[in-house]
Amino acid sequence: MLEQRYRWKNKELREHVEVLNGSKAPTIILQNATFLHSFLRNWLTANIWIYEDRIVYVGEKWPANLNGTEVVDCTDQFVVPGYIEPHVHPFQLYNPQTFAEYASIHGTTTLVNDNLVLALRSDKKKAFSLVKKFSELPATMYWWCRFDGQTEFAGEDHVFSNGNVKSWLENEAVIQGGELTAWPKLLNGDDMMLHWVQETKRLKKKVEGHFPGASEMTLGKMKLLGADCDHEAMTGQDVLKRLMHGYHVSLRHSSIRPDLPVLLKEMQELGITCYDQITMNSDGSTPSFYQDGVSDMLVKIAIEQGVPLIDAYHMVSFNVANYYNLGHLHGSITTGRIANLNILRAKDDPTPVSVLAKGQWVLKDGINQRAFNEFPWEEFDVQPLQLDWTLTKDDLQFSMPLGLHMENTVIMKPYSINMDISADELPEGDESFLMLADRNGKWRINTLIKGFASNVSGFVSSFSNTGDIIIIGKNKDDMLTAFKRMKELGGGIVLAENGEVIAEIPLLVEGSMSHLPMDELVIKEEAMITKLRERGYTHSDPIYSLLFLSSTHLPYIRITPNGIYDVMKKEVLFPTIMR
Repeated sequence: MLEQRYRWKNKELREHVEVLNGSKAPTIILQNATFLHSFLRNWLTANIWIYEDRIVYVGEKWPANLNGTEVVDCTDQFVVPGYIEPHVHPFQLYNPQTFAEYASIHGTTTLVNDNLVLALRSDKKKAFSLVKKFSELPATMYWWCRFDGQTEFAGEDHVFSNGNVKSWLENEAVIQGGELTAWPKLLNGDDMMLHWVQETKRLKKKVEGHFPGASEMTLGKMKLLGADCDHEAMTGQDVLKRLMHGYHVSLRHSSIRPDLPVLLKEMQELGITCYDQITMNSDGSTPSFYQDGVSDMLVKIAIEQGVPLIDAYHMVSFNVANYYNLGHLHGSITTGRIANLNILRAKDDPTPVSVLAKGQWVLKDGINQRAFNEFPWEEFDVQPLQLDWTLTKDDLQFSMPLGLHMENTVIMKPYSINMDISADELPEGDESFLMLADRNGKWRINTLIKGFASNVSGFVSSFSNTGDIIIIGKNKDDMLTAFKRMKELGGGIVLAENGEVIAEIPLLVEGSMSHLPMDELVIKEEAMITKLRERGYTHSDPIYSLLFLSSTHLPYIRITPNGIYDVMKKEVLFPTIMR
């Protein structure tokens, strides 16, 4: 079960006691530490003894044995628990390891990760081997278990079979089921999904909802069916409705929904002053959004919005740990907990100057300790994307009567195509060619997209919700140029114009993730976004635009591996064709 992941062996537990007896020395002592004691909701001063990856004592005592102990004087500094991010999509151009490293040096030492990409693109044995390897990182990595693929594709019943889902749920690193993007199926009588919810509850794990715009009655029904938490509140009233039904509420602040300041303001106006059932998350934002931090950014916003200081820290530590029944391991600076600790300059400055993750320095006096080794992807047969097919002019034939109208980053509606689309280049306007091609080269679906951009000539991405290839543009020759470069790179996002590549983001981890450190990745992402905006992209986040093209949990029409799909009617309007 879950506890075994951090359950110390009997021999290790005896060693922990020996530290207090004086026969063994602590690894690290934080001396004269003014720290947040979450049980007492107060700031106290004490000595914090750490032995390897565990806090073994907090109090006034001084160890009898200091042989090899590192003593750190914390006078005039403040110590808080390592932050916990409860809603991570760790595949948004970055990969689980590079995001964990970046998050850790900003104080977020525990991550609860989406398993969607692992479930879709790896067999179960390989996925679990990766999960086990990620557990060896200095950061603490927990996972979700998805119940659906968020799109329509052949073989979904196999990927999300009862056996596969139950194996994920029973994995010790998995602490919740969901997020329930396919909740309408559950509500409409899908007994297999209800069984998975029941299994999740039987295993004493949580069920994460995904209920944007849900009515009070829908929230009530989903609570009865087993949902525990929801992160889709968009107003203070949404928060209140969820609390009234007994939900745990996770307040979102992300690259496409930067809602946190408004949510907190409206909650206060509604008289919500108890934050015990509230946490905060950044909902898997794209790299450049994190330049101001991860959970430390959320705490900073909460403090600025007048949330009491201790509550602001609890919403990214104590509350999260207690919600997941992990309070014996995380969320407080007390004896027996994992040594995940942030040392701050000031109580109201949540960005740490030093960070301990599992008792290991990942940041010390502002200097990255390079505690994360390069992840050995090759050991798991994870390679750059290798395509054994090529895109040709014959593939770029467009005659579809129905296109996708992109009203914003999230909403896409159908529209009738009333123009000649047989030429090699589209005229001025906000229509572009759109093609989704199987990454194995077997099928394609061609249409137009309206509202993506006005002057993007050739744009190709191997980053997508399904792992297939997205091709967009107004000029077929530039679309071919961008595809050729993406293939040469081994996967990535490429923008081409007048026969030349003008921006690119290499994604050498299976064509969907970058191997680059976050700071380097941010530079490439921002350069791409700038070029796209100069060419008429006006929405909030082009990376999410790519991701959402196939996401059938969003209204109203999507392009999927099965074809153009009507989300509301749940039917394929125009199927994919074989190449």
